Amino acid sequence: MLRDRHGEAKLIDLDGFAVGPREWDLALTAIYFDSFGWHTREEYETFAKVYGLDIMQWPGYPVMREVREFLMVTWIAQKASESERTAQEAAKRIAALRTGASRKDWQPY
Repeated sequence: MLRDRHGEAKLIDLDGFAVGPREWDLALTAIYFDSFGWHTREEYETFAKVYGLDIMQWPGYPVMREVREFLMVTWIAQKASESERTAQEAAKRIAALRTGASRKDWQPY
């Protein structure tokens, strides 16, 4: 949700809008910390404390992480033809999925 110039709330990003389990959304913040290192431990722990749930303690988190990371790879693979940089990022991510390599060098898009 964003507010327009008149202060009215507007729903945006409808392609990511859905009703479902909270774990689907919470997994991203955990992945940004756990897999990618895009958040610090302190930032993640503050997030989990304020939200009231640390999804990384949930037994389903490893599977959720793998599913979300796979979707991130398939999304960027669809965009690989847009630029050499994007193609390189897609190739790096595919290789990481195949080999189990670290995701710490994945770049945000």
